[in-house]
Amino acid sequence: MAASTFLFEHAYLPEGWQCNVAVRLQDGMITSVGGPSEGAMRVKGAALPGLPNLHSHTFQRGMAGLAERRGPSGDSFWTWREVMYRFLDKLTPDAVEAIAAMAMVEMLEAGFTSLAEFHYLHHAPDGRPYADIAELAGRIVVAAGETGIGLTLLPVFYAHGGFGGQPAQPGQRRFISADIDAYRALRDAAGKAIRGLAGAVLGAAPHSLRAVTPEQLSAFRDAVPDGPIHIHIAEQMREVDECLAWCGERPVQWLLNHAPVDQRWCLIHATHMLPEEIAGVVRSGAVAGLCPITEANLGDGVFAGVDFTRQGGLYGVGSDSNVEISASGELRLFEYSQRLWHRGRNMLAEKQGASTGEALYRAALAGGAQALAQPVSAIAAGKRADFVVLDTDHAAFACGGPAHWLDAYLFNAGNRAIDRVMVGGVTLVEGGYHLKRQAVAARFAQCMAKLA
Repeated sequence: MAASTFLFEHAYLPEGWQCNVAVRLQDGMITSVGGPSEGAMRVKGAALPGLPNLHSHTFQRGMAGLAERRGPSGDSFWTWREVMYRFLDKLTPDAVEAIAAMAMVEMLEAGFTSLAEFHYLHHAPDGRPYADIAELAGRIVVAAGETGIGLTLLPVFYAHGGFGGQPAQPGQRRFISADIDAYRALRDAAGKAIRGLAGAVLGAAPHSLRAVTPEQLSAFRDAVPDGPIHIHIAEQMREVDECLAWCGERPVQWLLNHAPVDQRWCLIHATHMLPEEIAGVVRSGAVAGLCPITEANLGDGVFAGVDFTRQGGLYGVGSDSNVEISASGELRLFEYSQRLWHRGRNMLAEKQGASTGEALYRAALAGGAQALAQPVSAIAAGKRADFVVLDTDHAAFACGGPAHWLDAYLFNAGNRAIDRVMVGGVTLVEGGYHLKRQAVAARFAQCMAKLA
């Protein structure tokens, strides 16, 4: 990619909002910010660094809305999971790719410019591996290449159906790697699949403490010497109770005591933690991966955001089940959950007079970038040129100047304020719509008609 320069009318830099900001790029990376702007492409509006999406299962975008019927004995995460198992039994590789592309288009339109895909759908519907054991991981890579989103691919190690090595359930057969050698082969094949995708990162994920034994987790760490590590943990109280029954420790407590949790790790959900567990996660430097819309949809509970952030904890947000895709919506619901829990307002603002929107966005940039191991946390030299440009002519921005723009975006306009989105300096969204939306949406509609 040739060198280029953008002149943003307004841009949110590490030091705050600035006017008429020249940003120079080379091969999709920012080489300098400020200085002369001769020959620059002018961009109207207010540019933000694109937000990382640190947790998604793209295939679940295809079942959004299908689990909103009450069952005979009351519903929970566990009954939702049965709906998910039935849905994925129908998914072909073509369907996985079509659904992933639709989800990624919507992510880009909604302010997410990079994605950590927690990929555990590996095998054919009968549980047998495809001829290419990374067939479905490859379909995620193809969808990312088509839509342009930045990708961190996390092939998932999933071996068991419950704590202590319980047998997998029939509905989990598409996820299972029999042992660490089978998983290593799967991950190696996924690594080959992403080699042609610029900027892609390969990480890894033990699905949960329910899905791997302690011995397997130890072998997993030896098999994955570098790259980010993500794990589902302490999402549901039933999970906490079953972990206590198995080993006498809570999930986060067990992980901190038995694994070298550090800055490579992202603990997805971590909803149910005691104060000493919160302190331990903060000390470790791991990121808490929050998915407030999905956590609300599934009835998980409320993350202890105020205690966690006041101790210096790192967090980012993800779209998880993709029942609704919105970067601003995830941050807004995170703040609102704390308001409901503590019966107060502006709970996650850093100090008196500080902007809550700015505190949320800055934190999610830093935590998301660490969790994805991607250079995407700021508009600054050495970072990838990922930008979300807000339409400052939107009515939400009429009542205040730049100091209020992030609040107006997160708490008022949301997705409607997004005009342009760029990844690696390439424009993917204009006027609020992805340039390939029409073709991707048509393929998605055909896919869903077949599944129905």
